[in-house]
Amino acid sequence: MADPIESPSFPTLLQRFFVEYLRQHRSVSPSTVAAYRDTFRLLLAFAEKTTGKAPTRITLGDLDAELILCFLDHLERERGNSVRSRNARLAAIRSFLKYAAHQDLTALATIERSLSIPQKRCDKAVLGFLSRPEMEAIIAAPDRRSWVGQRDRAMFTMLYNTGARVSEIIDLRIGNVVLDVAPVAHLQGKGRKRRSTPLWKPTAAAIRAWIRQLACAGEADYLFPSSSGRRLSRSAVTQRLTLAVEHATHLHAGLADRAISPHTIRHTTAMHLLQAGVDITVIALWLGHESPSTTHIYLEADLAMKEDALRRLQPIDAAPLRYRPPDQLMAFLQGL
Repeated sequence: MADPIESPSFPTLLQRFFVEYLRQHRSVSPSTVAAYRDTFRLLLAFAEKTTGKAPTRITLGDLDAELILCFLDHLERERGNSVRSRNARLAAIRSFLKYAAHQDLTALATIERSLSIPQKRCDKAVLGFLSRPEMEAIIAAPDRRSWVGQRDRAMFTMLYNTGARVSEIIDLRIGNVVLDVAPVAHLQGKGRKRRSTPLWKPTAAAIRAWIRQLACAGEADYLFPSSSGRRLSRSAVTQRLTLAVEHATHLHAGLADRAISPHTIRHTTAMHLLQAGVDITVIALWLGHESPSTTHIYLEADLAMKEDALRRLQPIDAAPLRYRPPDQLMAFLQGL
């Protein structure tokens, strides 16, 4: 009689999950690997404090539903994470547990209970975007007399034209941009997905002028490098945008009271395309959304703006009708 196959240990499973499953089988991006890594660093530190076991001694049985729920509560209450961050951590844990369920059948019951933990509902954030004059003022804010100012102008122009994520813009190489008859930028988005976005004539002109400032650079070099020629960091782009917004507030005072990030420019691109009559499916391709349903948030935001405008256009003397419940029980239901 053959000896029963020994189940792999938790440390072995976790290493295989990252090395074989995520990197080799699914070929996920380095950003995804980093996000999953950070989740398990937090989870293992919490599990060690809760169970008294070192990470190398933890078993799949220890990662039961109770421990995972306590960990998620810890993220929100003690670390101050948002519901969205909590759900992202849970998604990483569930991905591992689904993988582990095929590798260790002895822990299947524990895994199934842990997989039953639902995502937590959260309110949708209000979609923020800029008007055309505000966007133009931000692009024009950097000092055109300095090398950094010229780079920032070109970078903000490219962000607005393509609706690129900040990770896509800082990874963009000179060779990824074609400026001949039909100018286009080739971007690599989330999940290693590639897309090509046409460039408007002003954008192409701005990029041509900027590349002339990079005379010694080759096609493999970054299009928007740091002053030392290296890859810009996400925080550096955010910092440069913050400075541009501060200068633009002299023309548009309303910018001072708003939180504006590189992702706000992405939302702005989508909203301006929508308001220009571009089909929602084309906008989804433009932004690199996997499904047009993701892009519907812009359609909803545009409808909300129109409804707000309609309310403001109501005659001043029109008294709004208000529902009045007929009795106490109906009043109770109305107040829920």
